[in-house]
Amino acid sequence: MHKAEQIAQSRHMNNLTLNRHTEILEILEIPQLMDTCVRNSYYEEALELVAYVRRLEKKHAAIPVIQGIVAEVTQSTQLMLTQLIQQLRTNIQLPACLRVIGYLRCMDVFTEAELRVTFLQARDTWLRSILAAVPEDDPYVHVTKTIEACRVHLFDIITQYRAIFADEEPVVPPPGQEALNESAIFHGWVLQKVSQFLLVLERDLQRGVGGRLDSLLGQCMYFGLSFSRVGADFRGQLVPIFQRAALLTFQKATQEAVSGFQEEMNSYTLISAPALLGSTIPVAVSSAQPGTLQPPMVLLDFPPLACFLNNILAAFNDLRLCCPVALAPDVTATLEEALRQVTKVILAFHRAEVMAFSHREQELFVQFCLAFLEDLLPYLNRCLQLLFPAAQVAQILGVPPTQLHKYGSLCCIDESAVQELLASVLPEKETVSPLPEEKALAPESPAVLLDLQLPALEQEAEPSITAAEAVDDRPVSGEES
Repeated sequence: MHKAEQIAQSRHMNNLTLNRHTEILEILEIPQLMDTCVRNSYYEEALELVAYVRRLEKKHAAIPVIQGIVAEVTQSTQLMLTQLIQQLRTNIQLPACLRVIGYLRCMDVFTEAELRVTFLQARDTWLRSILAAVPEDDPYVHVTKTIEACRVHLFDIITQYRAIFADEEPVVPPPGQEALNESAIFHGWVLQKVSQFLLVLERDLQRGVGGRLDSLLGQCMYFGLSFSRVGADFRGQLVPIFQRAALLTFQKATQEAVSGFQEEMNSYTLISAPALLGSTIPVAVSSAQPGTLQPPMVLLDFPPLACFLNNILAAFNDLRLCCPVALAPDVTATLEEALRQVTKVILAFHRAEVMAFSHREQELFVQFCLAFLEDLLPYLNRCLQLLFPAAQVAQILGVPPTQLHKYGSLCCIDESAVQELLASVLPEKETVSPLPEEKALAPESPAVLLDLQLPALEQEAEPSITAAEAVDDRPVSGEES
């Protein structure tokens, strides 16, 4: 009877299992069904299965079969979580982003703050993959494509974040913890992205962009202006970067000009070149039109000076495309240093060749130095004044233009310093003490002086003298002759 009782009980359990076969089979097939839903991206059905298994676990946590089912479903849930985060690392649009974040919230794996960080990290990974694919061979192409990619994709990410997460609603912290400023998460990430872009921009500008700073400045300003709509206007951060780039480009160009001048001087010989232009024509041009940008033609008689000026003018033309007024003192100082180096080259040339100079070569060397001092330097000063108008500089400083000289040589080369360096190789100028009548009349040339003085001499009782005698009696300097 005892054995029959066991058999009857086993038979009853078998009959009960047979009657509940369908329901038991459904429970046992949950892990397989969960895996199928996850691999085919049926995330809503997978979430329903997860919720059902959680209820089973609460009711029958002690049953080993249920424990195995829960463990297998948990593995499939982890796979679904990985797939959802991986979708955020692709070129996903806003509707798909909303669905993915909805699934992640239903999974109840992350807190609200962790969900924001996870979203930004995943989208940041995708953005960095886009930027890493930009070719870096040409700095201009690299920075241009980087600007375009950041402007388009970064703005899309910001739009997606603001559509999904409402920063106006405070994140409810867990009990016993302080409230979290969720807006700091987003703004910190945006600040990091802008800082990384500025670093890339500065690095490419230092590599050289071929004199196209103005084009890049326009693109970057448009980029910063578009970000002003999301409260991340960074145009103010662009100014010092482009200032440093413009100054570095100008410094390189002036150094190349000095190197070219030195090479020219190494092979230069003082020869009597045919004066096609003459020494009076360029003086007349410069005196008649002091505000023009026409270079002094007298420099064509001296090829090293002409080549040096051409290189400096090329540097000025590149600087003119992107010429911040704040660079006025730095550009002036750079140009003064280049002129000091040029002066040292001239002095070294004189020391090396002075013992072999003939009288004519000595005269040509003096003319060379005078052209450098009296034609090249004033012309460079006029170029600086056109690049950096005194009225504009005074307006930025907040002082009257007449008081600008108190702030030193902001946009004017100190010609006296260069003249002092060359004073040792130039002859001293002879000065003529003017007569009282000459001081009153303020003559412009010796010829005018003689014309005015001759009638007074004829009225005297003494024998009249000729104009030639008057010239011979008066000490006349070399320049007046």
